[in-house]
Amino acid sequence: MGCCQMTSGKNGLTYADAGVDIDAGNALVARIKPAAKRTIRPGVMSGLGGFGALFDLKGAGYVDPVLVAATDGVGTKLRIAIDTGIVDTIGIDLVAMCVNDLICQGAEPLFFLDYFATGKLDLDRAAQIIEGIAKGCELSGCALIGGETAEMPGMYSDGDFDLAGFAVGAMERGATLPDNVAVGDVLLGLASDGVHSNGYSLVRKVVEVSGLGWDADCPFGAGSLGKALLTPTRLYVKSTLAAIRAGGVHAIAHITGGGLTENIPRVLPDGMGVEIDLNAWELPPVFKWITEVAGMSEPELLKTFNAGLGMVLVVSADQADDIAALLTAEGETVSRIGHVTASSGVAYTGSLL
Repeated sequence: MGCCQMTSGKNGLTYADAGVDIDAGNALVARIKPAAKRTIRPGVMSGLGGFGALFDLKGAGYVDPVLVAATDGVGTKLRIAIDTGIVDTIGIDLVAMCVNDLICQGAEPLFFLDYFATGKLDLDRAAQIIEGIAKGCELSGCALIGGETAEMPGMYSDGDFDLAGFAVGAMERGATLPDNVAVGDVLLGLASDGVHSNGYSLVRKVVEVSGLGWDADCPFGAGSLGKALLTPTRLYVKSTLAAIRAGGVHAIAHITGGGLTENIPRVLPDGMGVEIDLNAWELPPVFKWITEVAGMSEPELLKTFNAGLGMVLVVSADQADDIAALLTAEGETVSRIGHVTASSGVAYTGSLL
């Protein structure tokens, strides 16, 4: 009777037969719980493992909060992490790309969720990646409150994985940035820690043209080329929040894809622009190497990479020195790079190259 009946004694297919190991997923959660626990902050109401993650805004100290959300990935920098096997810091990049965006709105990052997908779960590698995410959260005062680990056989080649991050922050109503940007406001540039997480499709092409492998000696610094190019994105949260709370910060631009040329105008009122002195800071060695190998023009550099400045603050001229001193005390390398003008667009003087 039964064309659909199982033959007596024959084992049926299991999820593991299809390539998904539930036990490995559970083992991963158990292993990363201590790292997630280190990120707990006021407002966290639940640990990992629930169907949803709870957060208490009043418990975090907010009276009349506005929420701000951001999501991002790390682009093809992932390819270098996969090819080199160096995966312990790529999670810091993931967090930074999200929380550095939140502070541009004036928000304090509160909690973070990650999405990690791979063909077959490698417990040690997955733990390293997520522990890196937890480290980024810890450094930015943000709780790793949940996430998703997806084992998806047939979707990813051997060893490949993908990452996405989601951050939620808050500020009191009326504290949103940008606000009160005026002609004459001063631009303070905060030094980057290298390429950060944008432009890596071009970086990988440059490495290909150079003929160097990831394990080659780095031509612009110590260690291997792969390791140098995996230097994680700098987290600007704590220092920049301190500047916002001190007063006088009118706008903040996270210098990501599009460089200085595209990102600074995003925080300016219509009709205003900036003048930037390219002699005000030194181009980091990694960008000198990239531009030399690629034969890249300065305008192309300035609209592709951060060119040595990962964040730019637009501040009141009469408070610029005090804010620069505060940021320096918080560990940032600060350059006074220009000012806001009454002409739209970005005008450059001097030269980086």
